[in-house]
Amino acid sequence: MSMQDAIATPRGGQVGALLRHWRDLRRKSQLELSFDTGVSQRHLSFIEVGRTVPSRQMLIDLATALDMPLRDRNTLLLAGGYAPIYRDGAWDGVEMRSITKALERMLYQHEPFPALVMDRYWNVLMTNRSAPRLFSRFTDLSVRKAPRNLLHLVFDPNGLRPFIADWPAVARSLIQRVHREAVGRIIDDKVKELLAALLAYPDVEPAWTSPEAASPLAAMPVIPIGLVKDGRVLDYFSMVTTVGTPQAVAAQELRIECMFPADEASEAFHLEILGRD
Repeated sequence: MSMQDAIATPRGGQVGALLRHWRDLRRKSQLELSFDTGVSQRHLSFIEVGRTVPSRQMLIDLATALDMPLRDRNTLLLAGGYAPIYRDGAWDGVEMRSITKALERMLYQHEPFPALVMDRYWNVLMTNRSAPRLFSRFTDLSVRKAPRNLLHLVFDPNGLRPFIADWPAVARSLIQRVHREAVGRIIDDKVKELLAALLAYPDVEPAWTSPEAASPLAAMPVIPIGLVKDGRVLDYFSMVTTVGTPQAVAAQELRIECMFPADEASEAFHLEILGRD
């Protein structure tokens, strides 16, 4: 280990525990991980019991094979006594400026339909003009502190919930999305807190968190959300975009959600109600 790489005393036990944890999450045996990385099963066993601390490159290779999120790869490197290699700055920091400029263009190009940028916990970081204009037709957004959370907006009886057609099916599908779209497919402590807060709302069933509790909407090609206005339903569906091959933690954790009218009638009604200024 070079002095340039080492930033702390290597902690073999912590490295081993982290690797076992991620190997269990990915349901990979030591033998399977050995095939994926070229590291012998015996060496992996020594690492996991803390008898040896792997090199920096070996940790990177193991983390890649286990498809660990960038934030957790940094944690693994720190546990091994190495400097993190993935930048962990703010989503709107200077180093992210090229990405946020691209996001601004995407949001603008999606007008006159709603588009939002969210973090890994569904907090809204950026929107185009149409998103708040649409949602404010149903609820008072000014009473919610920034960053507003899209899931709370949907689940809260004082938010969009009273205006959502077939709300139980939509809510169930969203809870399943939280599991499915978690960064690295991992439900961390903050995601657990978010799910607990959603389950605390009235008439939310704990069983909806089960993978077996598929929404009736799951058989459709897209999962729509219908908003009821003046006795008519506007049906939307979403397309979700992420940053390709991210090299910064913040970039990996961004999600861009663009809403589209699901049919021509919804599109016409959408343009009608947004024109009521």
